[in-house]
Amino acid sequence: MATIRTAHAEDAQRLADIGFRAWEKAMIPVGETISMADNARRAFRNFTQSSALSITVIEHLGQPVGWAARENLDDRISDFWIDPDYQGRGYSRALLAAIEKDIIGQGYEMAQLETHARNRQAIGFFEHHGYRVHWLSVVYNPKFDRDIETVGMSKRLVEDTALTYGRGGAFE
Repeated sequence: MATIRTAHAEDAQRLADIGFRAWEKAMIPVGETISMADNARRAFRNFTQSSALSITVIEHLGQPVGWAARENLDDRISDFWIDPDYQGRGYSRALLAAIEKDIIGQGYEMAQLETHARNRQAIGFFEHHGYRVHWLSVVYNPKFDRDIETVGMSKRLVEDTALTYGRGGAFE
């Protein structure tokens, strides 16, 4: 049974380790180099230590197995990481549903995210859950101190509620 909660300060190292392992599994095969590992590890550690309130954790038997973040607590998902040992077991789906519910609860109608342009696993996961690619770009990433090819994706979370006129409409 999975539990979803806000991160605690004491989770920081465990979450950083999960993020790094998931990054390593996804990025090394698509050409990111092992030399980036130190920057990646440092970026995950710094982020998880400083941003607990923006991180949502998913647990299995009381232990974190993944996390997602919304750095500005807005409609943008800035991080989404599942421990490689727990991928393919439904934790990603449950975590995404919780994040989307939070976004809707704060009054946003869409969710947005960016991911590495060559991370086919992430792109495929989000497309499977209704996200669409809207742009491709090269963006400087201060966490990794280099340019990264990214795709921007979004999903409408709330159905359009257009007012209608005439028979059966809102103004009858």
